[in-house]
Amino acid sequence: MLKTILKNEFTITILAALLFIPFLGHVHLFDWDEINFAESAREMITTGNYFDVQINYARFSEKPPLFFWMQALSMKLFGINEFAARFPNALCGIVTLVLLFRIGRKIFDEQFARIWVMVYLGTLLTFFYFKSGIIDPWFNLFIFLAIYQFYRLTSWPASRNRHSLCTGVFLGLAVLTKGPVAVLIAALCYAVFVISKRFKFLITAKEFALIFLAALGVCFTWFGVDLLQNGPAFIIAFTQRQVAIFSTSDAGHGQPFFYHWWVLLLGCFPASVFFIGGQFSPVGNRHQKAFKQWMIILFWVTLLLFSIVKTKIVHYSSLCWFPLTFLAAVYLRQLWTTAAGRLYPVLKVLTAVIGGVLGLAIAALPLVMLQKDKWVHWVDDVFARGNLEAKVQWYFTDGIGGLLVLAAVIYFLVSKNMVVKTTLLFACVTVCCSVTMLIITPKIEAISQRANIKFFKSRQGEDCYVETWDYKSYAHYFYTMKPPFVNDSTKTVQWMLQGDIDKPAYISAKIQSRPVLDTMPELKFLYQENGFVFYKRLPVHFTQ
Repeated sequence: MLKTILKNEFTITILAALLFIPFLGHVHLFDWDEINFAESAREMITTGNYFDVQINYARFSEKPPLFFWMQALSMKLFGINEFAARFPNALCGIVTLVLLFRIGRKIFDEQFARIWVMVYLGTLLTFFYFKSGIIDPWFNLFIFLAIYQFYRLTSWPASRNRHSLCTGVFLGLAVLTKGPVAVLIAALCYAVFVISKRFKFLITAKEFALIFLAALGVCFTWFGVDLLQNGPAFIIAFTQRQVAIFSTSDAGHGQPFFYHWWVLLLGCFPASVFFIGGQFSPVGNRHQKAFKQWMIILFWVTLLLFSIVKTKIVHYSSLCWFPLTFLAAVYLRQLWTTAAGRLYPVLKVLTAVIGGVLGLAIAALPLVMLQKDKWVHWVDDVFARGNLEAKVQWYFTDGIGGLLVLAAVIYFLVSKNMVVKTTLLFACVTVCCSVTMLIITPKIEAISQRANIKFFKSRQGEDCYVETWDYKSYAHYFYTMKPPFVNDSTKTVQWMLQGDIDKPAYISAKIQSRPVLDTMPELKFLYQENGFVFYKRLPVHFTQ
């Protein structure tokens, strides 16, 4: 069955396209990251300025432009909408699976290549990743390809100049996508590799120079040109932002040291379970051993680096998913093909516990929401309680994806056929992800933000100001389709509330802010919906 579905690059492309492309636009973009990035791409189109990254028509110093160029091109093809914002990552998913198949086949064989694709496709977070509009899928793919070229350079005697150039090009593309942390990760991986080889560098000075010049050449196409045109302002602001992420709990995203360890264990189920065994599984020839070593180094360097970083967000450790799924595939291949391969009892217990909890949580969610009226009054947070008042129709069958996972876990525990039961487990997780994205995600979005999005969309085409009060959002820029204007730092939300405005101003706030806003006599309360409150203020001499 697996051999038929994942027969070659063509069948993998078709399968990935069927899984990743449909229904990309059936849910609004989520604040912050998805809307932030889509808005930057939209502003490129509305201003015709494709060189500078902007937010609210002011220069945005947190990200380089490559991913926004992809989104802008997608929006040119499909219009300014959710589908277009997420389409680049659907393409990334297709490319990623095809490359994993080709790399796995080259280093091992077709069976291993199919297992790796199956594992990557059948892991919870990796699937959702390619249905999103965030930067990281392309960023991580470029870093992974740079590490792969590093492996080829240090392990294969042929085409060393080509591998050096490719390493530099992919590192440069990663920097253009998200920033120089790509170079930091690659450098740390290489340093650990050199130490493990007792300080044998395995790369000549000429090859180092080729890597450096190729990466510098790619980066110069934007960073260098910007430096020549605008001076060091962007680079200084961008550097300060990277330092803030590494050294402080930025934007309230402080988490304990082991945060990403738990994210990977739970969010990358079931691959995370087999990954544990994969670290100790033997591989065959020296090329396979070398690649496995690079993958182990990449995993632990990435995990430890982002465990040390003060700002912790789920997708920060997502580069770990490449080595994690590779090592899981190594262990699965051993279980499938060798008599010595056996499933460690502790891994069987982990599969039962993690799979059981996740499957039960997904299956129980609609049942819990159907009984919302009986427990919602226990929620202390007034905003969360307001969110839960959203009129969303739940059905008992909404949790079918979780039931599939539970069934697969039970079969995994009782069956003796290792090939069938592991294939079924990953296949059911893939189906669960597809069903959950289609059925449950829109309902979560309706609860968390849809009332706000609806208000912003209703302001499209109106000559007015729209702002948020006492919370951060990018939704009002994207969903009002805010037209280009000269950004004026004096026109803050406080000015819209109390200043001499020249056109209507609309304010969105969370419900806990209502007692304060109600004391402002010039503000007219419009309505309250699902935890949000909306106000309007008119200029003194405004005529309808």
